[in-house]
Amino acid sequence: MDFTPAYKRLSPQEFSRRIAEGFRRLRACDLCPRRCGVNRLRGEKGICRAGREVVVSSYGPHFGEESPLVGLFGSGTIFFTYCPLKCVYCQNYEISQLGEGSPVSIKELARIMLRLQARGCHNINLVTPTHFVPHILAALYHASKEGLAIPIVYNTSGYESLETLALLDGIVDIYMPDFKYADSKTAAKYSGVRDYPEVAKAALKEMQRQVGDLEIDERGLAVRGLLVRHLVLPENLAGTEEVMDFLSQEVSPRCFVNVMGQYYPAYRAHEFPPLNRRITLQEYRTAIEAALKRGLRVYRD
Repeated sequence: MDFTPAYKRLSPQEFSRRIAEGFRRLRACDLCPRRCGVNRLRGEKGICRAGREVVVSSYGPHFGEESPLVGLFGSGTIFFTYCPLKCVYCQNYEISQLGEGSPVSIKELARIMLRLQARGCHNINLVTPTHFVPHILAALYHASKEGLAIPIVYNTSGYESLETLALLDGIVDIYMPDFKYADSKTAAKYSGVRDYPEVAKAALKEMQRQVGDLEIDERGLAVRGLLVRHLVLPENLAGTEEVMDFLSQEVSPRCFVNVMGQYYPAYRAHEFPPLNRRITLQEYRTAIEAALKRGLRVYRD
């Protein structure tokens, strides 16, 4: 399969327009659906606590992702600091909530992308990138001119604004969003955003429109498309049946979904029973069955 990353087909003029539009939006930040309105270009910070500079926690080849992303040499993950959500059970809370990371320049971010490619990584996997989209676009533009030519994975919570996704149309190759909850009260209690279900539903439909069903090449590597993650929570707090209904009926009957069973209590989960325990084998099996009976492409290692 001959493959050219989407961003390689975008004209320099359009790329530059997207970058300029992204940074303009930082003046009254509305990159995520919270729309805090702070002027990040002057160092003001909203709910996510990101300011003017892009902050990276770590980067490197990662072998714990889905096998179509990992291949032989790993997914080139870049973990961005901070997050628009406030999940009480976040398993990366040191990064998302405690702010672990260091500022990097746009040119350094571009060099990180090129280093990951040079190490053989099969893609650039942007983890929790929403609040740094303008910086990422600028870095990607520089890296592309210097020879970057592997797919871009947008690894997100699913809490995305359509306006920000418009900036990424024709740039991102693989969208990998979570679909965390089907119920707004649950989303408010555990992640601090009541509108999560409606926002995520609109976002996933737009992602599907942009990139379509997940495509896997002859090497078994994902090159384009949508891969949805759904973390199974104790006592069906995530609303798995409703999530799978939505994916099969309103996204795609061939949607590729990873039904994840690795939940464990982290961060403040002990304060919120039943999140203070792991899921049972039966809870996981029930979730898998919910996806299979709707005909979805269910990921399994």
